[in-house]
Amino acid sequence: MPRRAGAPRPALLQIGDSAMQADEARAEAQPGADTEWTARPLILGAIGLAAGLFVHFILGSFHTRLSTLEAASLTAVVLAAGLTGFTLERRRWRASILFSLALALVGALVVAWNGTPEDWSVGEGWRMVSLLLALAIAAPLFQAARDEGARRFPYPVVHDHAWTNVVLFGACCVFVVIVFALAWLLAMLFDLIKIAFLKDLLQEDWFWRGLIGLAFGSALGLLREHDAVVRLLQRVVALVLAVLAPVLAIGLVLFVLALPFTGLDALWEATKSTTPILLFCVVGALVLANAVIGNAPAQERGSPPLRVGAIGLAAVMLPLAVLAAIATGLRVGQYGFTPERLWAIVFVGIACLWGAGYLVALARGRRDWMARVRPMNLMLAFIVCGVALVLATPLVGFNAISTRDQVARLESGKVTPEQFDWRALAFDFGAPGRAALARLQRSANATIKARANDVAKANGRWDIEDSSRETRQRDEVGKNTRVLPQGGALPQGLSEAIAQGYDCIGVQKCSVLLLGETEALLFKDNCFEAPKPPPAPAGKPAPPPPISYGCRPGQRFRLNDGKWLVASRAVTAPEFAAMARGYAEGKVEIRTVPRRQAYVGGVPVGDPFE
Repeated sequence: MPRRAGAPRPALLQIGDSAMQADEARAEAQPGADTEWTARPLILGAIGLAAGLFVHFILGSFHTRLSTLEAASLTAVVLAAGLTGFTLERRRWRASILFSLALALVGALVVAWNGTPEDWSVGEGWRMVSLLLALAIAAPLFQAARDEGARRFPYPVVHDHAWTNVVLFGACCVFVVIVFALAWLLAMLFDLIKIAFLKDLLQEDWFWRGLIGLAFGSALGLLREHDAVVRLLQRVVALVLAVLAPVLAIGLVLFVLALPFTGLDALWEATKSTTPILLFCVVGALVLANAVIGNAPAQERGSPPLRVGAIGLAAVMLPLAVLAAIATGLRVGQYGFTPERLWAIVFVGIACLWGAGYLVALARGRRDWMARVRPMNLMLAFIVCGVALVLATPLVGFNAISTRDQVARLESGKVTPEQFDWRALAFDFGAPGRAALARLQRSANATIKARANDVAKANGRWDIEDSSRETRQRDEVGKNTRVLPQGGALPQGLSEAIAQGYDCIGVQKCSVLLLGETEALLFKDNCFEAPKPPPAPAGKPAPPPPISYGCRPGQRFRLNDGKWLVASRAVTAPEFAAMARGYAEGKVEIRTVPRRQAYVGGVPVGDPFE
């Protein structure tokens, strides 16, 4: 039915109005881009295949450890091929190749500077993330300057290239998965008729590595050659994200408004997971808000719900980032610095910077705040790119900072040797941690010296007893356990034995019945919660509640040679031999024997234990 003149357009049509305008603006904004280059799929496919084979020559058929040279060479090959694939254009192709080779060389030197991957600590994996982030930001900046023919970075062009690269990467990964699925399907099909050539080929390292490169490069070339398909994918992704903006905005705004009424205590009790959750929310708010903002005034979403949703997301980014900063600060105050917490501080700082910028843009220009955000996004992109590149190098030693802080806490008595995380010092803090461990072996404190000497003998982190974790778990068992009869005290050795089975920890509550000084029974509270019966059919009696078969209440512990153990009677070798003979002869009988049995509310529970 034709729409009446002057009638309002449907919301979804309003959302898509600017997308068609964006396509026209994009073609005008990229004077250096090629509209047709039929050889590009072949070129990028060949580059991908060569990269896959080079990767195989570096890694070999079976490789678990990389040397510094191998890691640097692997980085150079992958970055050179990947950056060339995303940036190569027929015009100014020399600039694209030089840029790709230069950044591949930078990446290889950074990896070589970081040393042998085998010696990398747990937190140093984030350096590779920082390196990839810096390169991912640098690529669209270069593409914009190349199209302009000068060191100019128009925001619409930078924004468009960034979204294009993201969409292309995702689509190429999906294409690689489809290629392998089809290849294995054909291999299984031919294997049915005893032709195993393709199946054997797919199991060869050189073949599947080369196939990954070939499939990814060919897909990248094909998609870049069909620009209309990529534009359609961009439009769909941006539309979906923009529609989701009000949904996330409502949730985040309600969360922030509810905090004064619910209090922050529950939030701080979960400090281990609070920071990453809040940071993911900030990142989600940033991405969805920019899907509404677009790369130019013509691309802003005109639908009022979407614009209000973007305002809500921009307003809550800073409060969420501040909460993440407080949560991280509490964690550091409780347990000191670690490389992971220092990385969290960096991410929280970037989130606070971005959130503050968006809030200032909202405060200074309520109607034109989106126009203020765009140049700020470009400026922050340059800042994040530089910071990420610096953090990818060993210039900032998070391991050394963490080692100094943790050792200072130990030597000052703030942390006892039993509470100290010796595993992290020996295996997570890299060379500074190992040097500090060697110094602690000469400590004047006899307890610290003895513990350091024991830790230095360990071949792996799991050879070191984690006394700090065991202490925390024992304390949790003590808090979560009710002792029966009333007024009794839970023996320390028993709480350790219970903790070893991961019982009565976290939210799990328990009761322990003490049977003298050498015997105890453990009951878990959730085994005694009354289950809700299923709804009764009309006109019929209600069915009985379901039975929980997973609970075995009344687990028995006994004190044996000064150590509490789970009491389970083992069958001796002579008894087993007698059982085997009796079973073969059919000597199976029933006997009436006296027994000991636990009763709860007059009902026997668990197995008899004597």
